Amino acid sequence: MCRSIHRLREGVEAADDDAVREAARQYVRKVSGFGRPTDRHRAAFDRAVDDVATVTRRLLDEVTLTLAS
Repeated sequence: MCRSIHRLREGVEAADDDAVREAARQYVRKVSGFGRPTDRHRAAFDRAVDDVATVTRRLLDEVTLTLAS
């Protein structure tokens, strides 16, 4: 679906927050159909990016922690 999103974890090394946020932005762009959201949709778009980035960071932290143990 999102071929331009790069893998965010290699072994026990997880991507930094900037890479996670960019991947979240790419995902929300793809799902929403907005390359650039209109002013009307900006708040919803930004919230979705925040939510996806938060969940992605949590996943990476938990998976990486498990692998490092």
